[in-house]
Amino acid sequence: MPKHSPHPQQSDDVVNLELALDWLTQLVTGYLRVRLEQAEEYLPPPLEFYSEDSPIELFIKSQDPTRDEFAVVMIALAPHLRPGFFNRILGRLIPEGGELPEFGGVTGADHRSILPTGETAQYILAGHDVRKRIEVQRFFSNDHWFAKKRILWLDQVRPGEPLMTGRLCIDPELVEWVTLGTVGRPRFGPEFPAQAIETELEWDDLVLHPETLRQIREIENWITHNRTLIEEWGMGRKLQRGYRALFHGPPGTGKTLTATLLGKYTGKDVFRIDLSRVISKYIGETEKNLALLFEKAEFKDWILFFDEADALFGKRTDVRDAHDRYANQEVSYLLQRIEQYHGLVILATNQRSHLDPAFARRFQSIIHFPMPRPEERYRLWCNAFPSQVEIAPDIDWRQIAARYELPGAGIMNVTHHCALEVLADQTRRLELKRLEAAILREFVKEGKVV
Repeated sequence: MPKHSPHPQQSDDVVNLELALDWLTQLVTGYLRVRLEQAEEYLPPPLEFYSEDSPIELFIKSQDPTRDEFAVVMIALAPHLRPGFFNRILGRLIPEGGELPEFGGVTGADHRSILPTGETAQYILAGHDVRKRIEVQRFFSNDHWFAKKRILWLDQVRPGEPLMTGRLCIDPELVEWVTLGTVGRPRFGPEFPAQAIETELEWDDLVLHPETLRQIREIENWITHNRTLIEEWGMGRKLQRGYRALFHGPPGTGKTLTATLLGKYTGKDVFRIDLSRVISKYIGETEKNLALLFEKAEFKDWILFFDEADALFGKRTDVRDAHDRYANQEVSYLLQRIEQYHGLVILATNQRSHLDPAFARRFQSIIHFPMPRPEERYRLWCNAFPSQVEIAPDIDWRQIAARYELPGAGIMNVTHHCALEVLADQTRRLELKRLEAAILREFVKEGKVV
């Protein structure tokens, strides 16, 4: 139930966070007073918010946690919002100081206040009641929605130590969302080997073979209508949730741009993973690098675009040593994660022949991106140059398109070079000689015979 704001100068979102923390303060204090025999019983008050649709209330509406589940989430969240939260409560209840080992808690490398552990949640919510402590422990099992949605988990403990002594860890993106109302994209780096890709281009800017475009529309239909098919039409029991597509064809023919446009027009973030950079020379590191990526992507409905896929999906090697065995394990691991992923996964390669034929069965669609034909190259040339560039009368785009076989990316490279040249000499006019010199320059760069 919404109620009047006790802090009228603060935003509604902040006020709701304050109310949630005040509720947690009452709950922790009330239960600890019972544990310390300062009270006989305690009944937690209902949680009331000042306004609806703040991030913290949207979390409750979307996940529908029980009271104890939400209490555990708030126990993990509290140090991020009020450092020293548990120290102050214990200081009031035990003013003379002293140890309370049952409460658990640890300190961090740089954070000096108490950070809650699984034992902290158990002691607050269950005390010494073994049955209730086991109920709290179930919150951290792999089958619980905390783990499945990567919301809350326990830090690893040293071998032989009780599992519940692990520090309570909460998804940093959940912390960012409930505090700031937004979640920034993860940064590309060694721990997250994927980079968000965007484009200002439109579908009309992409010139593809009609058959290629028809197959792309099939993927767009899947993105748009799959949830209805799975959830409303009840096909979830019969169909796999995710979609796997293989894009193959020469460099520069539109594979990456197509993946980016699919995301742009369906409202999905697209992350590009260069497998040639992900694969580690250290045994086992590839799996670790990819595990974090899939954990983050699992419930965000990202489109995952694996470029240079033949770096990992080449024909499996005969096992001659430990490295061969682990290389094959990495292939199997990635295939397993891709098949378990509920969103769209696109793998791209320049050479389909480099891929193990056995992988073909794992894709719903295999789409060829051929070199553009003369009529497609003509469309690309006609739309390539900005209006500020004057095209010389002797440049016939149909003849250029018929004479020079270039992919879309190659045509744009030529356009970029020529535009800079006419800007540099302040002519703003493109002559045929300059255009053909730039085309030959592109052929040399690609290693083609001139």
